[in-house]
Amino acid sequence: MAERRRMSYSVHREVLDEEAMDEMGQKSVSKTSLREKVKKSVRCSGHQMKSCLLGTVPILSWLPRYPIRENALGDLISGISVGIMQLPQGMAYALLASVPPVFGLYSSFYPVLIYFIFGTSKHISVGTYAVMSVMIGGVTERLAPDSKFMTWDNVTNTSIIDTVARDDERVRVAAAVTFVSGLFQILLGLVQFGFVVTYLSEPLVRGYTTGAAIHVIVSQLKYTFGVNPVRHNGPLSLIYTVLEICYLLPQSNIGTLVTSVITILGLIAAKELNAFLGKKIPVPIPVELIAIVIATVISWQFYLQQEYGVDVVGVIPSGLQPPVFPDTSVFGQVIGDGFALSVVGYGIAISLGRIFALKYGYKVDSNQELVALGLSNSIGGIFQCFTVSCSMSRTMVQESAGGKTQVSRDFKKLSLAVLAAIIHVNLHSMMKQFLDIPALWKTNRVDMLVWVATFILTLLLNPDIGLAASIGFSLLTVIFRTQLPKYSILGQVPETDIYKPLDEYHQVRQVPGILIFRSSATLYFANAEMYQETLNSKSGFDITKLLSAKKKLEAKKQRHEKKEAKRVKKELKKNGVDDFISHSNQNHVSVIEVDAERDPSLPRAIVLDLGPVNFLDTVGVKTLRSLSSHVSFCVFISASLCVCLGGVVDNLQTAGFFNDKVTKSCLFTTVHDAVLYCQSAIAQSQSMEYKV
Repeated sequence: MAERRRMSYSVHREVLDEEAMDEMGQKSVSKTSLREKVKKSVRCSGHQMKSCLLGTVPILSWLPRYPIRENALGDLISGISVGIMQLPQGMAYALLASVPPVFGLYSSFYPVLIYFIFGTSKHISVGTYAVMSVMIGGVTERLAPDSKFMTWDNVTNTSIIDTVARDDERVRVAAAVTFVSGLFQILLGLVQFGFVVTYLSEPLVRGYTTGAAIHVIVSQLKYTFGVNPVRHNGPLSLIYTVLEICYLLPQSNIGTLVTSVITILGLIAAKELNAFLGKKIPVPIPVELIAIVIATVISWQFYLQQEYGVDVVGVIPSGLQPPVFPDTSVFGQVIGDGFALSVVGYGIAISLGRIFALKYGYKVDSNQELVALGLSNSIGGIFQCFTVSCSMSRTMVQESAGGKTQVSRDFKKLSLAVLAAIIHVNLHSMMKQFLDIPALWKTNRVDMLVWVATFILTLLLNPDIGLAASIGFSLLTVIFRTQLPKYSILGQVPETDIYKPLDEYHQVRQVPGILIFRSSATLYFANAEMYQETLNSKSGFDITKLLSAKKKLEAKKQRHEKKEAKRVKKELKKNGVDDFISHSNQNHVSVIEVDAERDPSLPRAIVLDLGPVNFLDTVGVKTLRSLSSHVSFCVFISASLCVCLGGVVDNLQTAGFFNDKVTKSCLFTTVHDAVLYCQSAIAQSQSMEYKV
């Protein structure tokens, strides 16, 4: 291990307060007016227009410079691999969206082309995604339930479902909510709202996707066992569905169950083989496509539908659908769902996109990603697609197969149980996310709490409402952490200008007569009272009691002055002015001391380290004003971090903190400057006391 280099430095300067610092650094007081800002924003030069165009349509910037020799082969192989995965996954995830499987194929085609043009990530695979599909399914089954399409069959004298009319209506609903979610994403991207992803922390996203995966698995159990449970909506619908499936288990279709079990075991074995051979073969074995082909042949040859009652996909139309504008009458009923889909889809895509951008050293534009996904969904809605996002499994295949950039009919007898099995197996990676819980327990228990709470809320409240509740809970943890910060008394590291908490360092020593107080969070209305109370307890004085005592002394002084005034008036009448003046010179006038006798155990000065404080609200400023006005000895405010100093000083100045008595001379750039000033003031005060 190389020996650490130790360098020394020496700085000789005067103690600088904020006024001296402003003068030395020639602080600028001019601010850009709103008119100038607007004028600058609407100004457009040729260079700005070109940058705007290339930023809006990123393909124009990278495609002309595409390195064919370096990237073409890897992109071709990864494109084939992802395309093979898209086919079965698109059909399977269409079941989650409660639309015919062919629309999953459409959703794997049109949005991908749009993202290719407008996206900024080089590695993520845009297309159908299980979590998004199950959210779409909740909307389609809510607005187009089976009960709405029941008809009476005169031949069998029973009620049957008009599946053609039902599926047509569900496709219209899915297209409408997809179009609305795309519009939300475009709008958020245009107003530079990409920062919304900061509210979707990694523990929240992983807990949410794990909870949504449970919803996906439960929704496919009816295809696995061949039963028909009633669709439940609203809170606790997952529990109701599980209970009903358990009740219907004796009615399971044996042929469907056997097909599901065999398919699941076969897919797991094949995926393990893929993992074993991952470094030996250039392209992963397309196990899902092979499973679909084999299952289709078996279902066709052995008449699984006719002989064993196994549900199949049915007729798949050939060709592509013509564009149809979504049904606007549905928009009002799906606005909330559209917004939830836009946020979830964007959060998942940008999270994965940033991981690969960091790994390979390029930048992903969060606002442009919103626009790209929005265009993919809104245009996809016109072509009757359902909402897409980024698939983790396909993205990993695209990256592992060598992908460097985004250049990357006859299944009507296919059993629905096979598609359900594909979904179950594809979600195994999400189930591994339960391992996050013990890992977060060791590293950050608040993040673990966010993960667990998000998972539970998503399970109980469904994915759409669960997301909103999870974000609210995550924000509450931030509020609680700022409400309950860590308060420290700082001491000086010997022979340095460095100050550290006394309870964390053994060699740190408290500066005699000076209390240095620091909070780990900003000072605002939620913790201002606790800040003052903690300072009171650590410094040994109570500001409230001091203020009360000061008011009593001032009242006593006023009463004494009134008494003196009456006595003077009486003496004037009795002896005349000259005699009274002579009498006053001979007799000492009594004086009321306002300040109580100083307790030697109390500090002579206080330094408030506002380094961690990045803003002050009106309550925080009032707290500091109360400290500086009512404490019986000097209070010096310091900001040890220069990056925080400007904002804090501006907040103090805007809130009217400074006056004739409290000026910027009580603010210091570093804790050490404040300590040196306090030591000088204390020494001067003691010198005057000795002279007296």
